[in-house]
Amino acid sequence: MIIALALALFSCIPTKSILIEIPQKAKNELPQNIQSLTIVSRMVDESYNDLDTDSLQKIFYKKNFDYDTIVNDIQAVDTLMKAMGGLLFESGRYDIVIPENRFLPFEKNSFMTVEMPWDEVKALCDTFNTDAVLSVDHFKTRVMTSFDRDSYYSPVDGQFYQYSGAEIKISYIALLRVYDPSVERIVYRKFMRDTIFWDDVGPSAAVLFENFTPVKKALTETGIAVALDFADEISTVWRQERRYIFYKGGAELKQAADLAGANQWEPAMALWKEIAENSNSKSLRSKAELNIAVGYELQGDIDEAISWALKSYETMYRTTTYNYLETLKNRKNEIKKQ
Repeated sequence: MIIALALALFSCIPTKSILIEIPQKAKNELPQNIQSLTIVSRMVDESYNDLDTDSLQKIFYKKNFDYDTIVNDIQAVDTLMKAMGGLLFESGRYDIVIPENRFLPFEKNSFMTVEMPWDEVKALCDTFNTDAVLSVDHFKTRVMTSFDRDSYYSPVDGQFYQYSGAEIKISYIALLRVYDPSVERIVYRKFMRDTIFWDDVGPSAAVLFENFTPVKKALTETGIAVALDFADEISTVWRQERRYIFYKGGAELKQAADLAGANQWEPAMALWKEIAENSNSKSLRSKAELNIAVGYELQGDIDEAISWALKSYETMYRTTTYNYLETLKNRKNEIKKQ
């Protein structure tokens, strides 16, 4: 499905530009039998806490913001699950369930949570009526902060100025698994490891930390970063492109273009088809036919879009029409490859 996002009017040409989004197949698409997921976590134990922003920040301030420690934050894990659920649902590929009791008991070896028993997977899928379970089976964060004061020389006035600088680095390790009970197999697993940075400077420590990202927020943003990376792997990615419709050439053509601009494509298409059928002007008829082609592409019917674009091309040659036909042919080839 293609979603029209916006229309922009260019006064120097007789067309309106439409920004559209085209779906791209996921890098590691899950099997088609998996259309819905239950999202849970199986790694939160007694070592995890949920300190508020100020309490966590004070721990680092007491160390003069020069500290290197493991922080197991429940909110970061919860944010990871919620962000991932939102991203996967918004992709249009999956329905998502995140249970109220989403932190499940688990067993682990010396380092990692062991795989979920299949009777537990099936019970979760039956309870929440989903096809598979997506479990955050490991998520550890190491927080490293630093703070210093320094000075710099300004050649503008020949003076030295003091400044304070701070940095947060969060190194994370994450493991996510997708369990398919229908085949009793983990159909996708993703091990992720990376480090995210935040830094800033200010004329004083007070001014610096008034605006600097708190450790709590940095941990939350780390959870979102993991969710974004994982969602990109298994969900539809959308590519933005532009299309053009004619709006100059008569009151009805403009009226239809205005309807399309208000995302009312059905009545716009009906008006364009009336123009294409009844107009004695080849120029006007070819414009309406091209607009109809764009409308069918937006509906996901590439063959019908090509058919109407060819009608427009045969009615009256335009460079715009020729280029659009090439675009449609490329899109059809792209869909075949997928």
